[in-house]
Amino acid sequence: MPMPSSFPTRNFKRFKPTDLCIVKPILSSRTNLSEAVSSLDLLHPKGIRLPSNVLVTLLRRCSDTKSYREGKLVHLHLKLTGFKRPTTLIANHLIHMYFCCGDYVHARKVFDKMEVRNLYSWNNMLSGYVKLGMMKQARSMFYQMSDKDYVSWNTMVVGYAHCGRFSEALRFYGQLRRLCIGYNEFTFASVLIVCVKLKEFELCRQIHGQVFVVGFLCNVVVSSSIVDAYAKCGKMEDARRLFDEMSARDIPAWTTLVSGYALCGDMESAAEMFSQMPKKKSYSWTSLIGGYARNGMGHKALGVFRKMIEQKVRPDEFTFSNCLFACATIASLKYGKQVHAFLVRNNIRPNPVVVSAIVDMYAKCGRMETAWRVFNFNGNMQDVVLWNTMISALAYYAYGNDAVMMFNDMLKSGVKPNRTTFIAILNACSHSGLVHEGLQIFKSMNNEHGVDPDLEHYAHLIDLFGRAGCFNELMKDLFMMDCKPGDHVWYSLLGVCRLNGSIRLGREVTEFLIKWQPQSSAAYAVLSSIYVALLKWGLAEEVRHIMNERRMRKDLSISWVEIENEVHAFTNGLHPLKETLYSALGHLNNQIEDNALHLTER
Repeated sequence: MPMPSSFPTRNFKRFKPTDLCIVKPILSSRTNLSEAVSSLDLLHPKGIRLPSNVLVTLLRRCSDTKSYREGKLVHLHLKLTGFKRPTTLIANHLIHMYFCCGDYVHARKVFDKMEVRNLYSWNNMLSGYVKLGMMKQARSMFYQMSDKDYVSWNTMVVGYAHCGRFSEALRFYGQLRRLCIGYNEFTFASVLIVCVKLKEFELCRQIHGQVFVVGFLCNVVVSSSIVDAYAKCGKMEDARRLFDEMSARDIPAWTTLVSGYALCGDMESAAEMFSQMPKKKSYSWTSLIGGYARNGMGHKALGVFRKMIEQKVRPDEFTFSNCLFACATIASLKYGKQVHAFLVRNNIRPNPVVVSAIVDMYAKCGRMETAWRVFNFNGNMQDVVLWNTMISALAYYAYGNDAVMMFNDMLKSGVKPNRTTFIAILNACSHSGLVHEGLQIFKSMNNEHGVDPDLEHYAHLIDLFGRAGCFNELMKDLFMMDCKPGDHVWYSLLGVCRLNGSIRLGREVTEFLIKWQPQSSAAYAVLSSIYVALLKWGLAEEVRHIMNERRMRKDLSISWVEIENEVHAFTNGLHPLKETLYSALGHLNNQIEDNALHLTER
């Protein structure tokens, strides 16, 4: 094959056993990838061409570690050794490597230059586009394919499910079923993603029925996926029934039930299921830790983490982020520092998720300066999650102007804001009374950043107007919403009624919420507080009487304070030392009054 002028021609010989000493660093799996790739420079001058299986192994290692620079050097070596148009096998691995590293342009160039493409080549491109969220390109590639198998269809279903286009995902799944070209466990697992995202229990049951009919229930991957879908739809009885019927159960199946019980707030069943597991992996421990943390049991979460370390189970980034979240929920700076120190001592370089959790923990524990330092020195300044965490922390302390400045700095850094960014910044503006700034940011969502406002954004906008007393603008905005108001919006509006003393509107909103969520005590509690604020004691008592009749309890309020490394919890004002605390507060109050009287007399 004639060589292009940019590469010197040479007759390359096949790899022989005598060349082993030269390529030994490349062949060894223990060799650092960078060193192995650097060794390729020794082969070109000696006219040595490596076997395809060695090149494939190198490319696979580059893909697994997302080592773009090393992958490009392997590709360059191919060109230098006469492989400008590599074999189909090597080209397929080159495409996969480029997609894993996010370079879809070079992946497409390799694909376009392939002399022979097989079905794997097309599916490889399809999968690459889907993993990068490029569904337009994936769809175009799909319709160019002369031959498609169930892998091709599965890929499209997964892609549309992950990007939120559920109707398209179901349409492709329906077409696949009608074609009768076969299916595998991932066919059903992919459509179950839609069930989970939509929380569609009936759809989940239909898929369960189809799996049963085709005889795939014995497949542990499929059965575990259905258990997971039932659990995430809140149907734990169905999930447990199927789990008990499974002939074989792997660790993910057990972990799914632990997570499901935790999601439903049943931590007793979650802990029991965890204790019964024959084997546990790191993610099993993380599920229980995360469950305790999300259900307000931070101390228990940290206790499980302690046992995990004692049993020498290596935690992953999700374990650390859940532990730090647990520390934040109980405002324990002591334990938060210990988790942070564990990361440092063990030379674990935190990823953006863990860094964000560290920032959040320090902020929630009242150490904003430390949170700033972590953000500035340890963070990836191109990661939107980290910026969102810092903006949320500033909103938490009502530092609205600082939050707006940070939002502007984020835009200047070239980071694209997402849905969560706007929730955080609108919340910051709301708590600081920055009506003009908040309104401008809200208007820029769709116009400048391509983010469509949803119910939660509107709820924060309503709260912003309400706190600033802009009642007329609030009502006008409510009726101009592009989407139907949800519970976030109505509860925000009810809070505004409390601030503005609007009894009539407050009653109307409460009646609507009671019809919508008859078992929720929140609407009654807010309406009662509206009456109390306006000194309508009889009406307030009437609301409480209705709550008692319907056996509704107001959600418990809880706060913490850490004194001398001991965390004290106050639940609705209750504490073992309540009488002593009230006595001390009374003494302080009397002293303040005496001092005020003394100053007045002077």
